[in-house]
Amino acid sequence: MTLSLAERLGRNSYQLDEELSHIEIDQVAAKRTGAGKILEAVCPAHVYTAQPDGSVGIEYAACLECGTCLVLAPAGVLTWHYPRGSFGIRYREG
Repeated sequence: MTLSLAERLGRNSYQLDEELSHIEIDQVAAKRTGAGKILEAVCPAHVYTAQPDGSVGIEYAACLECGTCLVLAPAGVLTWHYPRGSFGIRYREG
C-alpha cells in the first residue's frame, strides 16, 4: 500500500510546548525582505504563512525540525532552535 505524503506525515506525533515557541520571526525584517513568501514556499510542513501586510504567520506546532527555513530565510529574519527536551516531533515513518 502506497501512502500519500499527507498520510505519512499524519503518522508522526507532536509534543507541543505551549509555553515556548522554538521559532521567532523579526516581523520588521520579514516585511522588509519579503521573507513570508520565501518561507511559505520552502517549508514542507506549511509552518509559515505570508500575510497580506508582509508579516509572517507561524504554526510552530507543525514543524518537522528539518532546518530548511534556517538555510533559506533572509539574514536576521528567523531565530530557530530545537524545542526543549521531550517536546517537538516524534517521527513514526521509517
